Amino acid sequence: MKKIVIIGAGFAGLRLAKKLAKLNLFEIWIIDKNNYHQFQPLFYQVATSGLEPSSISFPLRKVFQNKKNVFIRCATVTKINSEKQFIETTVGEINYDYLVIANGATTNFFNNNQISQNAFPMKSVSEALFLRNQILQNIENALIQPKEKQTEFLSVAIVGAGPTGVELSGALAELRKRVLPKDYPELDFSQMTITLIEASPKVLSVMSDVSSKKSKEYLEKLGVNVLTSTSVTSYDGIEISLSNGTKIKTKNLIWAAGVVANTIDGIDGDKRGRGNRIKVNRFNQVEGFENIFAIGDVALMNTEKYPNGHPQVATVANEQADCLVQNLKNCINKTKLIQYEYSDKGSMATIGRHLAVVDLPSFKFQGFFAWLFWMFLHLMLILGVKNKILVFVNWLWKYFTFDQSLRLIIKPISNLKNNNNELKSNT
Repeated sequence: MKKIVIIGAGFAGLRLAKKLAKLNLFEIWIIDKNNYHQFQPLFYQVATSGLEPSSISFPLRKVFQNKKNVFIRCATVTKINSEKQFIETTVGEINYDYLVIANGATTNFFNNNQISQNAFPMKSVSEALFLRNQILQNIENALIQPKEKQTEFLSVAIVGAGPTGVELSGALAELRKRVLPKDYPELDFSQMTITLIEASPKVLSVMSDVSSKKSKEYLEKLGVNVLTSTSVTSYDGIEISLSNGTKIKTKNLIWAAGVVANTIDGIDGDKRGRGNRIKVNRFNQVEGFENIFAIGDVALMNTEKYPNGHPQVATVANEQADCLVQNLKNCINKTKLIQYEYSDKGSMATIGRHLAVVDLPSFKFQGFFAWLFWMFLHLMLILGVKNKILVFVNWLWKYFTFDQSLRLIIKPISNLKNNNNELKSNT
């Protein structure tokens, strides 16, 4: 039985492992630094106290409980030795017959160290939970500030007007309007500004013009300041400097402006292209190798239709995983491999209650029915029946009560110790 090692349990890696496990043709090893799969499209709801982290996370071992040919290791891969066909990890060396790299992408700060040290990314459940803590803690801190300083603790700026930035802005705007004034009657939330900053000329640039314009209209209706054709030049943790000369004071800068592929030693620089993604052929084979593949966000496949690579979305990840399942079977059977061809199923984004935009290949629609469509599709994509029910109940409760009881500041014990030490030193 051939041994397949899959690095990463995101959309691509998990789908590949699940489909291969059913075939019972391979010994499958999944290597991920976490012991769970996380549903990335709903990170923003964790960050804005709409959902618990456990609602959008699912244990990997639970997925493969009855599969004797699947082995899981919680580890970080440090190097690929393609010559001897093994990977080096934090738990030792693991050999392979076939290697699949599906370790996704991380936040791209565009080499701005100052911003990376002070801004908050949101590319994992833990980062979303950390962001929730920071936003809530800064609101708590605003209570003990002079009135003229409260604005910088309350206000939030989001960089990047893709789906993540747009959805996060809308959720924060609704939180400001419906929830926070009830929690903190001492504070004046008219001082809390929410600013969405985008370097390109429009929001949701990957979507149609009509959806882009409508989403901007929805955001402005919710009271979000939308700045397009504007970039952030610096941020010191207190003040943002913009390319148009404007300065914004805030302790909450969320960076959703782009992604860069995760790297592993052993895949040379000449095999990487735009966004540090690994160059692959139409069969998802890494250039120069027959038994090493890359799929999902980390893969760069140049085609006539997509000369700069495919969109880094879940649809591509799932489709590439499906195609690779067939090609791995073909490798075993020594038959011709099939080329991957992307089937664009559309894109969507939700901005707030009854507000969403949907672009399908055949038609486009916005508003209430787009919002219902967005919720239904995301609910169906979440892994596990229990998680689907938890998310649905949370959404239902929030819809009828305009509130959610998840605004908890949960910190690691080390942070609590540091906070106590700071308090002692200040007294």
